[in-house]
Order: sequence, then C-alpha cells, then structure tokens
Amino acid sequence: MTAPYHVHSLYLGCDVIITSAHRAWATVDLLSTETPAFIPLTLWLPNSPDLNPVDYKLWSVIQEQVYKVKVNNVDELHRRIQTVWDELDQRVINKAIKQWRTRFRACVKAKGGHFEHKL
Repeated sequence: MTAPYHVHSLYLGCDVIITSAHRAWATVDLLSTETPAFIPLTLWLPNSPDLNPVDYKLWSVIQEQVYKVKVNNVDELHRRIQTVWDELDQRVINKAIKQWRTRFRACVKAKGGHFEHKL
C-alpha cells in the first residue's frame, strides 16, 4: 500500500526544533502544481500549532520515544530525534494529516479561538 503523504526530511536546528521551509517559493510552486488540494499561502493561518500536524501530533510521538531513556548530551539527543523520525510509522503521519480538515473546521467555527476541547 502506498502512503498518500510523505515527509522526506527533517531539519534539526541548533535549538533542536523540528521545522521546515513551508513558505519557500520552490516548495510552494511544487505543491501548487503537484498537489491539487494544496491550500494557497494566502489562506494559511500564521504560526498556528493547533493546525500544524507536526505540532499537534508528531512532536509528542517523537518526544515520547526520544525520552524513554535519559539523554546524556546534545549530540545523543540529535541522533535520537533523527532515528525516531526516520523510523516513524507512515500511518502516524497519515493519521495526523487526516485530522487537519476536522481541526481546521473547528478553528473556523471557533473564529480562531480555542477549539481543541471541542474535538
């Protein structure tokens, strides 16, 4: 079975936060042409962790795995995060992304206010 969504890379900055260049023009151009349901930047909510699958689901899954055993230093933390990311089950990513429309609708209904308690 082919997964409908793919996450190809993970950037670990010096502060060890998972991030990506969603607004990079090359990425936006690619998504606009290759993904029919791509939502244009003009409709994106700025910095909304409640609507970002990495923030509302994936990071907590990664943290749970990374911190099962005490981390001794930053290099070890970096390696563990990368390993957990590389081994992350595609079904977890797909499930997080499938929740997005429901979360988006709840956000709109709440007029941008708090909505997680209504999910």
